[in-house]
Amino acid sequence: MPEGDTVWRTARALHRALTGHVLVRAELRVPQHATADLVGATVTGTHARGKHLVTRLERPGAEQWTLHTHLKMEGSWHLYPTGGRWRRPDHQVRAVLGTADTTAVGFSLGVVELVPRSAEADLVAHLGPDLLGPDWDEDEALRRLRAEPARTLADALLDQRVLAGIGNMYLAELCFVTGHHPEATVASVADLPRLVRTARRMLALGTRHAVQATTGDQRPGQQTWVYRRDGEPCRRCGTTVQVAMRGPLGRERASYWCPRCQPGP
Repeated sequence: MPEGDTVWRTARALHRALTGHVLVRAELRVPQHATADLVGATVTGTHARGKHLVTRLERPGAEQWTLHTHLKMEGSWHLYPTGGRWRRPDHQVRAVLGTADTTAVGFSLGVVELVPRSAEADLVAHLGPDLLGPDWDEDEALRRLRAEPARTLADALLDQRVLAGIGNMYLAELCFVTGHHPEATVASVADLPRLVRTARRMLALGTRHAVQATTGDQRPGQQTWVYRRDGEPCRRCGTTVQVAMRGPLGRERASYWCPRCQPGP
C-alpha cells in the first residue's frame, strides 16, 4: 500500500494540474456514482489526509462536492495531456477528470466516493494526526500512542487512527533507524517523542523525491535499510536481516528487522 508521502505527492500533482480548471470530461466508473454529472464543475483543490485523497469540485449555483479516493494496494492517479494515450488498460479505470488541457485518470482505486461538501469531514474523521498535514499535532499523536501501551509498534504505528501516513515500508525503516524491534511494545520505547519526530522527518524527506530512499542513496537496491532485504546482510552490522509475517489471516504484513541492531522484545 502506498505510504503517506506517495499520496502527498499525488495530491500535489493533481492540485497543480486541475485546480482552477473546468471539467470537460468526468467519469466515476463505480456503480454508486456512475451517473454523476460533474461536467462543467470547477476543481477547487486536492489535498491528502494521511493516505486519503480529497478533491473539491463546485459548479455555479452553489453545488459543491468532494471526491474521496484511496489508492489501497494497487491504485494510482496518472496525468496525461488531453487526448493522450493512457498507459494502463481501460478496464482498470475508476475515475476520469478531464480539463481542456489535462486528463487525470485514476486506475484501480480502492475507494471512489462522491459526497456533498458538508459531509467531507466525516470521510477522514477517524484518522489520527497527519504526519504531513499542516495541522500536525505531536501531543495528540503521543496521547493516542500511549493510550494502549501494550500494543506492539507494528500494530500501533500502522493504525491510521493513531497517526496517519505510515505504511509497512516506513514502519520497518523507522524501527531500524531508532533501534526498536517491530514487536516491541509502545511502553518499552523510552523516548517516544523521538520516534514520532523521526517518522515525520522520514515522510517529509520522502515528499521531495519520486524515489523513496531512507538510506539517502536512491540507487536501485540501496534505498532501504531492512525493508524487503530479508536474507541479506544488515548494512550496519552484517547480520542477516529477518522477516516474519504477522497479523490476522488474510491481512498479514511482513515485518523486517536486524536481530543485532534491533534486539527482540
